[in-house]
Amino acid sequence: MPQVLRVALDTPLRRLFDYLPPLAGPPPAVGARVRVPFGRQRLVGLVMGTAGGSDLPAERLKPVLEVLDAQPVLDGAAVALLEWAAAYYHHPVGEVAAVALPRALREGAPSVAREEVWSLTAAGAEALRTDAARRAPRQRALLGLLAEGFTATAGALQGRLADWRAPARALRERGWAVRGELTAAPAPSAAAVRTPGPALVAEQAQAVAAVGAALGRFGAFVLHGITGSGKTEVYLRLVEQVLARGGRALILVPEIGLTPQLVGRFRERFDTPIAVMHSGLTDHERLLAWRDAFSGQARIVIGTRSAVFAPVPQLALIVVDEEHDASFKQHEGALRYSARDLAVVRAHHAGVPVVLGSATPSLESLHNVAAGRYTRLRLQQRAARAQPPVLKLLDLRSAAVQSGIATPAVLAIERHLKEDGQVLVFINRRGYAPTLLCTGCGWVAPCRECDARLTVHQGAGRLRCHHCGADAPLPARCPVCGFAVKAVGQGTERIEEALAATFPGVSIARLDRDVVRSRGDMEAVVGRMASGEARILVGTQMVTKGHDFPNLTLVVVLNADQGLFSTDFRAPERLAQTIVQVAGRAGRGARAGEVLIQSSFPEHPLLTRLLAEGYDGFAQAALEERAQAAWPPFARLAALRDSARSAEGALAFLVEARRLAAAPRGVRLLGPVPAAMARRAGRYHAQLLLESRERSRLHDFLDGWLPAVEQLKSARAVRWSLDVDPLELF
Repeated sequence: MPQVLRVALDTPLRRLFDYLPPLAGPPPAVGARVRVPFGRQRLVGLVMGTAGGSDLPAERLKPVLEVLDAQPVLDGAAVALLEWAAAYYHHPVGEVAAVALPRALREGAPSVAREEVWSLTAAGAEALRTDAARRAPRQRALLGLLAEGFTATAGALQGRLADWRAPARALRERGWAVRGELTAAPAPSAAAVRTPGPALVAEQAQAVAAVGAALGRFGAFVLHGITGSGKTEVYLRLVEQVLARGGRALILVPEIGLTPQLVGRFRERFDTPIAVMHSGLTDHERLLAWRDAFSGQARIVIGTRSAVFAPVPQLALIVVDEEHDASFKQHEGALRYSARDLAVVRAHHAGVPVVLGSATPSLESLHNVAAGRYTRLRLQQRAARAQPPVLKLLDLRSAAVQSGIATPAVLAIERHLKEDGQVLVFINRRGYAPTLLCTGCGWVAPCRECDARLTVHQGAGRLRCHHCGADAPLPARCPVCGFAVKAVGQGTERIEEALAATFPGVSIARLDRDVVRSRGDMEAVVGRMASGEARILVGTQMVTKGHDFPNLTLVVVLNADQGLFSTDFRAPERLAQTIVQVAGRAGRGARAGEVLIQSSFPEHPLLTRLLAEGYDGFAQAALEERAQAAWPPFARLAALRDSARSAEGALAFLVEARRLAAAPRGVRLLGPVPAAMARRAGRYHAQLLLESRERSRLHDFLDGWLPAVEQLKSARAVRWSLDVDPLELF
C-alpha cells in the first residue's frame, strides 16, 4: 500500500481521516492543506502526518483531489501545538486546526499572495504586426504594452493605461491575450531601529539581560512590574535583540483596544513591517495579515488571543502582555483554550523564551514561579522615578453618598482639578443604571430571555440586556400598574451625568463598550485624555489596561465591594487585580498620585492586606487559601456544560453523563447544577464540574469518559462543551 496521509478536517469527529496521495504530482508535506472528498462534499483539510497503512480497506481509501500548498502553512512546531491543544482540551483536532487558520484559508484561498498578469499570445503578436486592431485604439495600445515585455502585471498596466480592463477582456475574447497569476515574491523587509529608546534603569537592564541570555532556548519568565515601571520598554529591547539576530517576535495582548497603542510604540521604535491580527479585522484583512506573517515579510506579529496560532518563521521570542487578563481565555464557542498557556507550550515546542508580563500576575503564574518552572523578573521602580500612588479606603458607612459618589471623593476630585490634574472615576458597570423599578407596585424590568434585569440606557432611551442583547424602549410608566418608574443604581452613564452636574464646565470623557463601537473610538477617547482636553475620565474595566496619562493624579474606585463576597473562588483575585491595575493609572508623571477606594466593608481582610502589603501580600495569602481548599492551582478542574430549551433537558444530559463515570479514582464529580443564571438567551444552562489534585488523573479520566458521553442519546438534544481549566464557574 502506498503512503497514507493523515488529514485533519473541520468536523466534530475526534479523529484524523486517511487519504491516498494525489494521482498526479508530488505528495503534500505535513502542515500543507489539501482538498479531499468527504461524502458528497469536498473539504479543505490539513495534513497532520503520514502512515504506512490504514485501518480502512484499500478499496475504500480515496486519493487527495488537490494539493493547495507547495509550502506547508504550518511548520512542525505549529503542528505539534495543534496536536497538544487537541489532546489537552479534548477537542477534535480538525476543529482546532480550523481555529488556527483564517476563514479564507479554510475555504481554499492561496496561502501566498498572487499577482494578476496579462500576456500576449502568438495570435496577439500577429494582430499587432498586421494592425488588426486599428479600429480599436485602446486594444491596440494595450497590445503594444504587452508586446514590450509579453507579460505585464495588473498594477503595471494600471500605471500605464487608465481603464485598461475593458480592452483586456476584449483581447482575451479574441484570443490575443491571456490572463494568469504569478506568486508575488515578498519584498525584502528591513529591521532597523528607527528611534533609540530611553536609558534603562537597573531592573529593566537586568530583565533584558536575563531573557536575552535565553534566546535560542526555552525559558518562561514572569515580568512582574508595577504599573508604570516600563515593561513595554523591556519588550522593545528584547525585540531589538531578536531582530538583530535575524529572528522574529510574536506579541500577544488581551484586548483589541490595546492593539493600536502597542503597535504605535513598536512602529515608533522599529523601521520594519508589522502584522496585526485581531477579531476586529475583516476576513480579507485577516488573510493579508496572515500572509505577511507567513511569508516572513512581517518581522513582528502583534495580536490578540487567536494570534497565538499565527505563522512566524524564525520565531525567536513570544511576549504575553497583561498575562493575567481573562481575555486570553476563549470562553465561548467549541474550543475553549487559554492563549497564555498555549503561548508557553508553543515557546517550548519552538525552543524560544516566553515573557509573561503583568503588574498583577495570575496566581497560576506565581505558583509556577514558586515551583521553579518559571523565573520571576521584578520591576519595582516606576519610570522617570515617579512615585507609586497612595491608596486610601473611604468608609461608605460614615460618609454621605450622592449618585454613588461619596462626599470625600467629590472634594478630592475638586482639589485635583484645581491643581490642574486629571481624574479617573472607575465603575465596572456600563449603562445608566442596572435596574428600572416601579415606585408603585415594585415591578422590575426583566429580560424575557434571561434570568436577569434589563439595564437602563438613558441616553439612548432603551432597556438592554447585557447577557443576550435584548433591546426594548425605555417606558415612562410601569407597564403593570401605570405608576412612575425610576432608575436604581449607577452605571458609567449616570456617573458621567452626576459629575457633569457637580463640575459644570469641566470636560468629561467616558470609556466603555457603549462608547467604543467602531475603529478609532478608543483612540479618540484616549486622545482627549492625553491632550488634556478631557479632565475627568469615567470608565469600566477598559480603563485599567495599558493606558498612560501622565497628568492623571486621582483615581476613584466606586464599586470595590463587588467580588468581596462572591461564591466564585477567583473573585478576590480578579478584584485585587482590578484595584491594583486601575490604581496604577494615577501618578505616572512627575506629580504624585492618589487613589480612593469606596467600600462599605473597609475592614475586609482582602482590602486591608492589599493596602498594607500590596499585591504580593494579597497573592501570598490567596495562594495559602487556595492550597487549603484544594482549588487551582493546587487542583485541576474541567467543566462539562450544556444548554437546552428546558431546565429538565439541560440537567438530564449531565445526569446521564455522571452515571457513566462509575466512581473514577482520584477524580471528584460535583453536580450537575443549574447555572447561577440558569436561563440565558432563551436557553437553560447547567454544569457538571470535575476536579482532581493530579492533572494526569483528570485527563486520563476524560480520555475514557468523553467518547461514551458523545454517544449518549441525550447529547444530541443539547448544546454541550467541555471547558478544561475554566476561569468561570457559573
